[in-house]
Formats: sequence, structure tokens, C-alpha cells
Amino acid sequence: MRRREFMAGLGGAAVTWPLVARAQQSAIPVVGFLNAGGSDTFAHFLVAFRQGLADAGYVEGQNVALEVRWAEGQYDRLPGLAGELVQRPVAVLVSGGAAPAAVAAKRATQTIPIVFSASDPVRLGLVNSLNRPGGNATGMNLQTGELEAKRFELLTELVPKAGTIGILVNPTSLTSEDRVRALRGAAAKIARQIHVVGASNEQELHDAFQSLAQPQVGALFVASDPFFLTLRAQIVTLARHYSLPAAGERRDFALAGALLSYGTDLVEIYRQLGRYTGRVLKGEKPADLPVMQPTKYDLVINLRTAKALGLEVPHKVLALADEVIE
Repeated sequence: MRRREFMAGLGGAAVTWPLVARAQQSAIPVVGFLNAGGSDTFAHFLVAFRQGLADAGYVEGQNVALEVRWAEGQYDRLPGLAGELVQRPVAVLVSGGAAPAAVAAKRATQTIPIVFSASDPVRLGLVNSLNRPGGNATGMNLQTGELEAKRFELLTELVPKAGTIGILVNPTSLTSEDRVRALRGAAAKIARQIHVVGASNEQELHDAFQSLAQPQVGALFVASDPFFLTLRAQIVTLARHYSLPAAGERRDFALAGALLSYGTDLVEIYRQLGRYTGRVLKGEKPADLPVMQPTKYDLVINLRTAKALGLEVPHKVLALADEVIE
């Protein structure tokens, strides 16, 4: 081969090789990660999701890519963010943080596989049944309603003199009415009253606490919601200002100074979502993958807060605690 022809061939190869490399890189599956919460608060859950993916044999940057979208507690953004990921397009759409994220994902696509975390997915129309989802979605049933009833009971045990419990809910949540209905039932069983206030932004949060500043309101129950988890420091500060013992869902609330927290271990849940996503990437269909149930729950008691409020924590409650903050 003449030198000129050889150099021309090299020139052609120099153009082709990067194109081939890009084509190979773009061939790896893309997973869309849609979350109703904020990037700062939920970042460690994304780490857990990546760990679950790795357990299933998928490592970001090697054989899978991630497209991440955060709604930062603004649920009206979820449909647009879900639409972006569907148009990307992604091989699997993962939704987390709250029911609105799962519903937005389901409304955005009937064909792309969805792996969700949400409470009561059958009622929300995400699946036909827990054992046989039957459509393009499966994931984790968070069982939030059942766990909130237990958390309400724990709060009343720690604050036995509170005749009325303040209930803080996010009115933009798809499940807020169900939560309030369940808590009314739980309160009636133990002859307690509840005072419900709503907040979906910071100004409404301050207004809600002013409404709670009543002599008969003796404690605060914070309903499960990514928005409240993002603003847990403000909520705990306001609760302290109004001398309200507070109970939140996640351990982060107790660490921030709430009296107690009780709920599912979200880190483990996101690992499980990563593992399920890996199974879907390998070809299993969501229709055939039963919706998972949580198996690990955390009760955290903040004794420092209890002492500051002049509360005695019963020994039986301390014995149940997974963690005690002193």
C-alpha cells in the first residue's frame, strides 16, 4: 500500500473510532430516577439505590447510566420531569419520595417499565394487585398508613397528658385525606382529639404552627411527606418554640431534635429498588414481579428532647427503640 493511501486510511479511522466509541457508550441502558424530594435531603438514598444496582450487576458509568430529576418537594413539577425522562428515553423509570412521583411516572408512560416506592399502590392505580402487578409497574409498598397509626400510638404513650394532638399534613399529597381519616380512627380508639393543619410551603408552615398555638394542643404529629422531611429543621425549631413534643417518620427528625421518629428504613428500601431495577434491566417484566413489602423499621427516641420537655419515657418504649439519642 502506498504511503498516501495508508495515511488516508488512518485519517478515516481517526474519524470513525470516536463515533464507534460514542455509539458503544450510548448503547448502555439509561435509568431515569424521579424523586419528589430534594437533592440535599435525599442524596444518601440515591447512593443506596446505586448500591442496589451494583448488587444486581450494574455500575453507573460502566454498564448503566442514570438520569436524575428532583422535584424539591414541589409536586406540580413531577409531571414535567417524568415527561422529560420518558422523552430521553429511559430503559426503566424509577420513582421515589412520595405517591405523586409514582403517579406522575405511571401517567407519563404505559410502556416503559416503572419501579416505584409508594403506599397503597393498588388504590393509586399503579398495579392491579400486589402479587400480580399486571402492567408496566412494580416496586415497594411503603405501608405508610399502618406505620403512622403506630407512630401516633407511640407519641401518645410518651405524651399521655396531651388531650389533643396536632396533625401536620401536606394538602397537595394524594394521600393526605386517607392519612387524616386513619388518624381520626386511631385517635378515637384512645379517646384523643386531633387538630389538623396543612402546609405545602414555608409560609403555610409558619401559619400552621400559629394555628397549633392553643392550650389544648399538647403534641405534634408530622405526617409522612418529602416536603416535611426537607424542612425538618424548621419544623423541629417551630415545635420547640411552641413547646410541642413532635413525632416524624424518618430518623432525620429525631436527629434534628424531634421527640421520636418511627418508620421504614428508607436506605434499605432504595437498595431494594436498585436491585429490582437491575432485574428489570436483565429482562424480567414488572407485571411478573410482586410488589415488595418493607421488612425493616426504625424507632428512634430523643431522650435529650424528652428531658428538655420534662417528659418521662416509659421503659417499655425505650426497650422497643432501635436507637436512643442522649
